Parts: sequence; C-alpha cells; structure tokens
Amino acid sequence: MKASRIKITVEYDGADFVGWQAQNNGPSIQTALEVAIRSFSGEEQRVTGAGRTDAGVHALGQVAHFDLAMGIEPRKIVSALNAHLRELSISVLSAEKVPGDFSARFMATQRHYLYRILNREAPPAIERGRVWHVARPLEVPEMHEAAQLLVGKHDFTTFRSSQCQAKSPVKTLDKFDVVTRGEEIWFSLSARSFLHHQVRSMVGSLKLVGQGKWTVVNLKDSLKACDRKALGFNAPPHGLYLSRVDY
Repeated sequence: MKASRIKITVEYDGADFVGWQAQNNGPSIQTALEVAIRSFSGEEQRVTGAGRTDAGVHALGQVAHFDLAMGIEPRKIVSALNAHLRELSISVLSAEKVPGDFSARFMATQRHYLYRILNREAPPAIERGRVWHVARPLEVPEMHEAAQLLVGKHDFTTFRSSQCQAKSPVKTLDKFDVVTRGEEIWFSLSARSFLHHQVRSMVGSLKLVGQGKWTVVNLKDSLKACDRKALGFNAPPHGLYLSRVDY
C-alpha cells in the first residue's frame, strides 16, 4: 500500500525537552512524535518539522510532516497520537493528508514567533517557565522604535549563534512589533526563516534599549558590526514561542 503524507500542527511546552530535534542528551519533541506514531501504527516513520526549536522553547503552531502506510482518517490520527502523548506536554492540534512532495520545512513561506516578557516586580507563579520575568519597568516605545531598524534584509551575523548551520547570515525580517499586553511585553516577529538564536539575540539586545543601557544608535551599530562580540546578550529560551507557520 502506498504511504500517505500527513501534515500535523503541534503545540508543546518545551521545558522538559532538549528541543525539537532528536538528540542523544535527552528527550526531544521529534522523538516523542515518532514513538507515538510507531506505538499506534507499528511503522518507523521520520517526522520533519518546520522549525528546529531549541531546548526550553515552546510552540503554539509547529508544523510537521511524516508518511504513513496505514490507511486511517486524519481525525483518527490526531486522536491516536494524543492518546500516546497524554503523559507529555505535547498536543497534536490537527492533521491532514497532503501531496507526497509536501515539506513542512522547505515549503514554509513565513514563520511567526512570539516572545513574552512579564514586566512587573512580582515573579510569575502560574506562568513560570513560560515568560521571561523582568522586574524593572522597560520602555516599550523605545524598544519598538529600535526593533524597526532590524526589519528588512540584513546581515544578521551579530545575532547569529556560533553553532548556526545556515549557509548565509543574510535574512529578511518582515515584521518586528513590540507592544504592551497588560503586564506583559510581546515581541512579534515574522520572516521566511530565522538564524539559530536570532530571535533570542535580538530580544536580549532590545531589553538593553528598554532599560536605557543602549540607545537606538547602539543597536544600529551592533547590527552593522556583523560580529557576535557586538551582541547585547541572548534572552532566555522559555519566553519564546513558535506561534504559526504559513504555506
């Protein structure tokens, strides 16, 4: 029987995982999904995700694909996967059959990320591990203004991890909004693709602007330096979410 290609949308809390990608140093989202597929179908199938989120990073709408020879309706795939994932902080939101050449990774036209800062004196209780707690007030308008300097096509070497495997540091950032949501500050970013640690590096540097330690000019100089040494610092992973992937 010819295998069908299945596209799934997945939500997860990344706190208990070493990241999306299968690794030898701990549990991954990818491995958990592959084990769940094997458990209900008996098939050894590779799951390919749209984005390789790091350890501690969450997802509201990660997209992945895999092949399945077993003939089963998509809605039953969702139920079967969730039944085998019920002890983990992973939930499959939807599944659908797609053409055999569909690629969750290479066919994505836009990836959307959200970074959340809880900007109040009291630390989080309910949202602990899901937001970056910054006790001192941050200037949101200044951060938003500085973020606009990063929008467009640039060499993002400064904001790129030394372990990044991308062929080029040049990326086009389509949107970078910084807004207040109650006691939180939300950083919303959109681009076709991102470099390893790019979002966290940019948010960390913008925090310096919000604190008054950096000016807009300092951020501009950091970008132009194309040097990792010119980076402010990386924001922690637990405030970051892969929110949506477009095709």
